[in-house]
Amino acid sequence: MYKKKKIALVIPAYNEQKLIKPTLEHVPKTIDHVYVIDDCSTDNMPVVVRRCMKKDKRIECIRHRKNRGVGQAIITGYKKAAKDKYDIAVVIGGDYQMDLKDLPNFLEPIVNGEADYIKGNRFLMGGNAYTDMPFKRFFGNSSLSFIAKMASGYWKIFDTQDGYTAITKEAIERIDWSKAWKGYGYVGDWLVVFNVHNLRIKDVPRRAIYLKGERQSQIKIGRYILRVLPRMMRMFFWRLKMKYFFQDFHPLVLFYLMGLTLLPVGTLLAAYIGIRGLSGSVSGNQVLLSVLLIILGFQSLLFAILFDMEQNKKLQP
Repeated sequence: MYKKKKIALVIPAYNEQKLIKPTLEHVPKTIDHVYVIDDCSTDNMPVVVRRCMKKDKRIECIRHRKNRGVGQAIITGYKKAAKDKYDIAVVIGGDYQMDLKDLPNFLEPIVNGEADYIKGNRFLMGGNAYTDMPFKRFFGNSSLSFIAKMASGYWKIFDTQDGYTAITKEAIERIDWSKAWKGYGYVGDWLVVFNVHNLRIKDVPRRAIYLKGERQSQIKIGRYILRVLPRMMRMFFWRLKMKYFFQDFHPLVLFYLMGLTLLPVGTLLAAYIGIRGLSGSVSGNQVLLSVLLIILGFQSLLFAILFDMEQNKKLQP
């Protein structure tokens, strides 16, 4: 227990026969129970987990009969932890990349009633991602963080792809998990769902473990971004509809729509005028119109973002 709170650890894992053992061997006594969610691994990982279970009675393995995605594996662990009445569910990967020495950083804000969901940030003070994270992953992480900020409304968070998290039992039971994405890309997607359900979220510093010679992350950044982007765009408009139209109308919806319409139209018109200008004269009125559309679109988008940040300030202690 941690300050009279029962703590469960959820570890989604798929084909982690090499790294699941050190992950399980470094679980501190603070953790009351460990759920390893085996997402239908095809390697020797189940055997390795069973060996660990003999040494540590806290470990329980739940196996999916077919591969359902990392998001669904976490949801399975969440629901089991809530059913078993654990107060807080902590999530780490099975790739030994998340240091459980940082666990108090995740538990303290929840115990103190500051937040409902805590996520790691490898770029905050004390993190080592600036020096140790490969540049390709850093660039992809930064791009996805901006996309997730805009889609979710949690503008003050960063490192949105980090899977080291903690959540309260009450928050697990409040969320409609049928709306949540089940595969890779779940991290940003869930932030949108959490915002619609008005969960308070806080970033905390955490260190990353990068092992030389081991490919711990199974994500291919370029393919990942192309897969995630369309979903995040849909979730962005779903959030606007649910939060600022149905729950409580706010004019920022209109500013977002104006900005996302006028800015691309003005940009396309400017490009058309530029191409036409190469072969002949262009109309001054068309130039003024394109400039006006770009300015109005940019200003509308800026106002929308500022309103959005203000509305969600209370959800980011």
